[in-house]
Amino acid sequence: MTSKIVWICALILGLAGGDAVFVRVAHADSTPADSAPALMLHHKASKPAQNNKAGASTLAPTPFVPIAPAVAIQKANAYFNSTKTMVADFVQISGDGRRAEGKVFVQKPGRLRFEYAAPATLDVIADGTAVAVIDHKVNSVQQYFIWQTPLKFLLKDHIDLNRDVKFLNVSSDPDNVSILVEDKQVFGGTSQIKLMFDPATFMLKQWQVTDPQGNETLVSLFNQDFTQKPDPALFQIYGSRSSK
Repeated sequence: MTSKIVWICALILGLAGGDAVFVRVAHADSTPADSAPALMLHHKASKPAQNNKAGASTLAPTPFVPIAPAVAIQKANAYFNSTKTMVADFVQISGDGRRAEGKVFVQKPGRLRFEYAAPATLDVIADGTAVAVIDHKVNSVQQYFIWQTPLKFLLKDHIDLNRDVKFLNVSSDPDNVSILVEDKQVFGGTSQIKLMFDPATFMLKQWQVTDPQGNETLVSLFNQDFTQKPDPALFQIYGSRSSK
């Protein structure tokens, strides 16, 4: 039972696979998230302006200045608290290289749906109170309380990283701002969650979950739309429909 609970914790925010069918990524391994080239949404730093006149010297690049931890936390809180709806594509890679993808729908507070693309058979649905893991292949539904999962980052109407979790570290470079936190309220024990933001827009682009056993799961978001309001029927646990 404990191993199942730990798996669910990774599934809920990291979408690890259980009995779902995954497609293995060529040459995939357990490379840390910050160096996964297939998934990182890198935005290359703009090149410094150059003087094209003959004999002119090239302007020196502006030195990179790391973001202050307090500023990073403030910007992350502002992102989470200003985002009320979201529709996006996601790609998930587990530590052993298994890959899954699909679409995610969010309606705050408390409603969410991770809908896997075929050949996977899973959906993860939060209806405002519970989180359900639905396997259409075997017609099974397992439910958990929202507060027992890391989904609070995506579902709470108001979040304060300093209050809701234990803040561990902030790191930054020209392509990423990463905030590492620890959550002791999830099933199976303490998990670490790395939240990765675009430094220019401070949109959440990736997260990585490390469970109590050290297993890592990386999720990347693409094509985020904050204007589209999802159909309320998407968040119905019972009566959920799928073509899988």
